[in-house]
Amino acid sequence: QALLCGVIVMHPEDPLIFLEEKIKEIMEKGLDAGLWYMCIDSSLRTNLKRIAETYLSALFGLEDEQLMTTELCTKAFDFYSRNLKKFYFRGWLKYHLLRKNKRKNTDQKMALAEFHYKLQKIRVIIEKWNSWAQINKEKNTLATRRLQQIFNKITLNAVLKAWRTEACSSLKTKAYFESLIKKGQEGSFVSSESLSFQSVKCKASHLPEEALLQIFRYVNLVDLARCAQVSQAWKLLTQNSSIWSDINFSSVKHKVQDKIVVNILRRWRPYVIRLNLRGCHSLHWPSFKSISECKNLQDLNLSECQGLNDDAMRLISEGCPSLLYLNLSYTDITNGTLRLLSRSFPNLQYLSLAHCRKFTDKGLQYLGSGRGCHKLIYLDLSGCIQVSVDGFRNIANGCSRIQNLLINDMPTLTDRCIQALAEKCEQIMSVVFLDSPHLSDTTFRALAECKLVKISIEGNNQITDLSFKLMSKCCPYIRHIHVADCQKITDAGLKMIAPLKYILILNLADCIRIGDGGIKPFVEGSSGATLRELNLTNCVRVTDASVTEIAQRCHNLTYLNLRYCENVTDAGIEALGNMSSLISIDISGTSISDMGLGALGCSGKIKELSISECQNISDTGIQKFCQDTKHLEYCHVSYCPQLTDEAVKALAFHCHRLTSLSIAGCPKMTDLCMGYLAAACRYLHFLDISGCVRLTDKALKSLWKGCKQLHVLKMLYCRNITKQAVLKYTAKLEQREHNDGDPPPWLGYDRNGN
Repeated sequence: QALLCGVIVMHPEDPLIFLEEKIKEIMEKGLDAGLWYMCIDSSLRTNLKRIAETYLSALFGLEDEQLMTTELCTKAFDFYSRNLKKFYFRGWLKYHLLRKNKRKNTDQKMALAEFHYKLQKIRVIIEKWNSWAQINKEKNTLATRRLQQIFNKITLNAVLKAWRTEACSSLKTKAYFESLIKKGQEGSFVSSESLSFQSVKCKASHLPEEALLQIFRYVNLVDLARCAQVSQAWKLLTQNSSIWSDINFSSVKHKVQDKIVVNILRRWRPYVIRLNLRGCHSLHWPSFKSISECKNLQDLNLSECQGLNDDAMRLISEGCPSLLYLNLSYTDITNGTLRLLSRSFPNLQYLSLAHCRKFTDKGLQYLGSGRGCHKLIYLDLSGCIQVSVDGFRNIANGCSRIQNLLINDMPTLTDRCIQALAEKCEQIMSVVFLDSPHLSDTTFRALAECKLVKISIEGNNQITDLSFKLMSKCCPYIRHIHVADCQKITDAGLKMIAPLKYILILNLADCIRIGDGGIKPFVEGSSGATLRELNLTNCVRVTDASVTEIAQRCHNLTYLNLRYCENVTDAGIEALGNMSSLISIDISGTSISDMGLGALGCSGKIKELSISECQNISDTGIQKFCQDTKHLEYCHVSYCPQLTDEAVKALAFHCHRLTSLSIAGCPKMTDLCMGYLAAACRYLHFLDISGCVRLTDKALKSLWKGCKQLHVLKMLYCRNITKQAVLKYTAKLEQREHNDGDPPPWLGYDRNGN
């Protein structure tokens, strides 16, 4: 309005510039101070009457009659009426909205009050219900206790009644067995059996009967027959039925014939529980027939029995319903035997078919069909390269309770085989896959659902750190990890299994990418303090830092193998000398010297020591070690060229419990050292003197006189020991190896030891 009046009155030359200037003035003064004449100069403004005149009449020159017309008055009244209606309508709206908001607030407060009321009501109900439930629970507990007491009384009465019945039955069974024995024995034995052990007890023996029987259980069959000829008392002891519950023909397998087996089994058949015929090649139909007469037989080992076939197994299956353990490895059995197993041995739990090549996938289907071997928990299929994926699927369908699985020496084994087996065998706890190069991380992914406790795999270049990651996530209770010669395992994998709490055995032999970066975090982890066995053979990146960490944290470690760890020196070995738990250690091929070996013997607890191929070891180191170690039983110091007779002297006179000794490749040894061994080491079982070129027949004579317990003797490249002396002095040994050839070049010395 002000701008329009200003343009009309002022008549500016450029209206736009005029309007722009006036707008700026209005913006500076503010809209509240704006009047209709503010854009007109004061000289051009007209004086208006207070009532009659308006600025319109002054601007346009209108008369009073023209201004106050009826139409204008009507319009003015209408305008005033509308404004008044709008004012009252707005007031009414405000009042209505206020009442509506008050009513809404009131409804909200009522709803909240209702909610609180219901909540309080529920709380009271719950408190009353809880009180009632507690009272009812006490009543139920009292009633359960009374019912349990009644049940215990009834059970006790039933047990006592069953015990009386079983006692009566046992007396009858015992009388029956005694009658069988008396019928099968000769008259002379019957008369001696009527004598008691106390009546003929040897005056020289102060041991009770139970102790003597326990000793006789460790004696093989040939020696047991000899013991029966010592005295009448010993004869009675050797004829005690408890000795014949466990018969081991394997220890005298080269002397066993059908007649011997038949006579022994027929005589003691009611008492035989365990029978070992491993490696008895000369057995035929009569022996297998006599096995079927052992009705209480539970454990049968027929491994390497060349005469065993399906017909022989049919004879055995006719009379051994209680069989739990069966070893058929290295035999010629076929699908027919597997069909017999499913029919005749429903309680079978342990089965070994290792290196049996004549059965097929169909035979494994028989194993789980019908009554089947559904209770099988241990299965050995090592070397059965004819088994395919279908065969493993058949095993899974019929024997889903398997817990221990051995599949060694099987290059045809693939991930698909294990996947087929793991689909239904969810109780697998132990798997052994030695020499299975085609397995990968997929195998461990398939076994992730199983509660694995033991994993052994060797000679595999496809297993990676991913398998260790799966173990850490899915196998929290694993105790035994054997991943030898797996080239793709790195320090990162060891870090992944460091949080596992129950690892007792860890074998990383020939994993050449393992170093301090993995060993130290693992030892610092949850299993470091409980670890018992650690094998780091040929882990060339392991240094003294890891060995020191092992010595500080592995307080329960009993076995440690650092063979060919070239970076391990005296500094690390000295730290191991403070480990009181360490019993067995192999540091062959390391850089250890006499100082480190002497420090290692400080604990005095080591029983097994191997320091072969340690070029820096001399007699001084052996002497220092033996001064503190009195319990040494196993010692291999092969290929240590500096050792002489003095080293063997120290071993012989300080370590009287020595049972196994190897000094192969020590050219400075003479007959004198064998004299030391013969004089002091009465329990020596194994001796390797290969490459000791200065030994003569006199050495064998000394061993023959002093080492009566010697079983194995190796004499390769001993050019001064004659074949006549070998035949004369080693005829009774279980195993001997000899040749009088010159030492090979790789030994590092000539035929004279230079």
